[in-house]
Amino acid sequence: MSAPTTQPHLDLKTPPPLPDGGLRVMALGGLGEIGRNMAVLEFEGRLLVIDCGVLFPEAEQPGVDLILPDLGVIEHRLDDIDAVVLTHGHEDHIGALPYLLRLRGDIPLVGSRFTLALVRAKLREHRIDPVLVEVAGGDDHLAGPFHCEFINVNHSIPDALAVAVHTPAGLLVHTGDFKMDQLPLDGVLTDLGAFARLGIEGIDLLLADSTNAEIPGFVTSERAIGPVLEDVFRRATQRLIVSSFASHVHRIQQVLDAAEKHGRKVAFVGRSMVRNMGVARDLGLLRMAPGLMVSLDEATKMPGEQVVLVSTGSQGEPLSALGRMARGEHHQVTIEAGDTIVLASSLVPGNETAVYKVINGLARLGATVIHKETAMVHVSGHAPAGELRTLLNVAKPRYLMPVHGEWRHLRAHAALAEQTGMATDRIILAEDGVVVDLVDGKASIVGSVPIGNVYVDGLNVGDVGEESLQERRILGDEGFVALTVVVEPSTRTIVRPVHLSTRGFSQNPAAFDEALRLVEENLKRTLEDGEVDAHRLSQVIRRTVGKWVSDTYRRRPMIIPTVLEV
Repeated sequence: MSAPTTQPHLDLKTPPPLPDGGLRVMALGGLGEIGRNMAVLEFEGRLLVIDCGVLFPEAEQPGVDLILPDLGVIEHRLDDIDAVVLTHGHEDHIGALPYLLRLRGDIPLVGSRFTLALVRAKLREHRIDPVLVEVAGGDDHLAGPFHCEFINVNHSIPDALAVAVHTPAGLLVHTGDFKMDQLPLDGVLTDLGAFARLGIEGIDLLLADSTNAEIPGFVTSERAIGPVLEDVFRRATQRLIVSSFASHVHRIQQVLDAAEKHGRKVAFVGRSMVRNMGVARDLGLLRMAPGLMVSLDEATKMPGEQVVLVSTGSQGEPLSALGRMARGEHHQVTIEAGDTIVLASSLVPGNETAVYKVINGLARLGATVIHKETAMVHVSGHAPAGELRTLLNVAKPRYLMPVHGEWRHLRAHAALAEQTGMATDRIILAEDGVVVDLVDGKASIVGSVPIGNVYVDGLNVGDVGEESLQERRILGDEGFVALTVVVEPSTRTIVRPVHLSTRGFSQNPAAFDEALRLVEENLKRTLEDGEVDAHRLSQVIRRTVGKWVSDTYRRRPMIIPTVLEV
């Protein structure tokens, strides 16, 4: 589906066949990056997939909407997949499901009630009717030879689960995303007792969330945000807009509670916010007082001091509701001086510039912007170092494979494991495409498979590659020069003046006069020498303009020469 990318594990070859009785683990995403989480387990010729998420593009990937796991590695084995186990409903864990199910639509999706409700709503938009298997913490599910046991974990979305996969090859435990909030709003704690029990049974390989491995200590409880929001509501004299992840039910519950206490009506803004909060309400996960909610149309007609808008766009997404508000382009909400905007979320790595652009846009319009660097309006959903050590000491895995993190997070997690006394050779640092086998109780890297980035660009999936992105970067950074020349091969003459158009250079129409003169001189000389091949003449134009632009502007634009023969 895509071209292979360079792997730091340069010495790794294609993995050998899986030994009889062995369990194979292959990550197609989530290692060396925040997002695109997907692990494929193999045992006795059957496959179990854990999560199937997307990665959001960075600035150097212009025009890309999403980045998918490279399914080409398993495309020829779709019939071997017994199930996809979903740890929770965040996009970086479920966002790529429509693209997998387009290849085989009847793969069972196993997950918690809220996770499956979000999946159902997402797949409905893609006109896919999935096979759903609902489970809860403490449940068991058999998928082919994989005996899956589910464990409650606390995260920034309800109904998050870890999964223990029992096979004759050994016990693998995948934590999913988790933290250890001791006072969770929904009362669901990370089930350390279950991890301890599995540890006594013997966890052969632990795949554990590494996102906050660099951050010391223990997580602040979600409840601590309530008083901060209370203070924001108390001080706000005009309209309030709170931006959050569209899946953070607990955060939005606290906003609703504060709004009710301070006599404000609430309207949801943004398609995903409206959809997800509707799902949460229907499942009883979000409590809304009678009369609290109004439509956006109603909210825009009410006095600002009586309204709070709950919006998408906390990551600076340009097409999100808050992003359009910051640019003055939202067709219903216009930011006014005195409005208070709260960004109640973290900064996902890579999104910092976009978020600060939104903050500055809102501030320019006169709004007061409150974010995690100015007030405690966000706590992370991921376990910091103290909690990761706790899990390692409770679970006592024989082998650890840090997952869900950039390289700095994976290495920090490895260092924590060493601090707890785990031997270095029992810590497996891998990246996307690296293959790990668990055989006779021993886990080791046995090879790698070539995988790449699969880009979603509008309706196109996999059609845009690195070469196309490089061309887009050149166009964006350096501009382009297009030249058209008409020659008559029989007389070896230029029959019309060279036509030039540029983008990204001086607006002075005479700026390229010298380049045009050089092009005509070199073309005439080449034609007089008997060369009339259009490709050769194009090369002359490209070399001439390229050298002139480099010498004059110190730039390397895309040069598009066209030679027409008459």
